[in-house]
Amino acid sequence: MGVDAAVVKAHVRDIPDYPEPGIMFRDITPLLAAPDVFSGAVDALAAPFEREQIDKVVGIEARGFILAAPIALALGAGFVPVRKPGKLPWDTHAHSYELEYGTDTLEVHRDALSADDRVLIVDDVLATGGTALAASDLAEKLGAQVLGISVFIELGALGGRSRLGARATHAVLML
Repeated sequence: MGVDAAVVKAHVRDIPDYPEPGIMFRDITPLLAAPDVFSGAVDALAAPFEREQIDKVVGIEARGFILAAPIALALGAGFVPVRKPGKLPWDTHAHSYELEYGTDTLEVHRDALSADDRVLIVDDVLATGGTALAASDLAEKLGAQVLGISVFIELGALGGRSRLGARATHAVLML
């Protein structure tokens, strides 16, 4: 992984009742501020997919962007942003999904991926699986092949991995 799991975990701050009461938000900004730990986390996210010949890394807004861009560079792949509605300036596909605390929608440019693309989905947290599943569905709608999903933190008690079907799913930290 490049850094010790305990060191990485020590750089994740828990913020109770954010964005709503009852939700424990996992803040990765302390990790991002520590270059060696951040670099190790990026390496750990990319490592399981180094031999997969990834063409595009799809980063989910917003913290997924921060992780996905350096992973794309490490894998020699392009970066594709998946964003909240109204943030992309071109024709888009949209997909609505369930969150732990409501619903949301993601969009991707219609020309961001093609049938020849081998894709890795990247985000900071896997909770109920809705966001990762929506990003995967968007990529597949454009004809791309989703080879895996890589997340920094998986909240195992929420069962998100089970919603992702047979997609290869990797988490650096299980909380």
